[in-house]
Amino acid sequence: MALEFTTSYLKDSIDVLRYYKRLAERAMAQVPDEALFAAVDNQSNSVAIIVKHLAGNMRSRFTDFLTSDGEKPDRKRDSEFEAPPTTREELMEIWEAGWQRVFDAITPLTDPQLNDKVYIRSEAHSVMQAINRQLAHYAYHIGQIVYVTKHFAGANWNSLTIPKGKSEDFTSRVASGRASQR
Repeated sequence: MALEFTTSYLKDSIDVLRYYKRLAERAMAQVPDEALFAAVDNQSNSVAIIVKHLAGNMRSRFTDFLTSDGEKPDRKRDSEFEAPPTTREELMEIWEAGWQRVFDAITPLTDPQLNDKVYIRSEAHSVMQAINRQLAHYAYHIGQIVYVTKHFAGANWNSLTIPKGKSEDFTSRVASGRASQR
């Protein structure tokens, strides 16, 4: 997708969220199933655990986004770091369900609603602050997903962004319209 100039915070936020979703999906597609459930060491999370945590966060934050606290009483955050799904299919199912909640909540918003007040753990946020908070949180964890999958893909890894030593070529392709920064 070519980067589109926009002054719409909502459009840009949705586009950036979709970019990060695709980035993680492209990373997860590069590893065998078993790599999704393996951790780099015993202090790290597997991709499956990270996805389970993201899905739990997305469900909590974006269910009844404008009308209820973003930290739902039935969310058990600590359990998101235990007992992940056991198959790629299950993993991708909770991944898609989480993202569907995000886009279902944000897509119908209007610019005036960006100033509305929502709560996360009883703390007031503007809708824009809440979206920014989640965008940063998701980018953080998607970076982890990329790092872990790159580790397990090893020499089979295909760069998701600009490969080492290819910055000038990429800049030239963007300038000519043959590539996009997203």
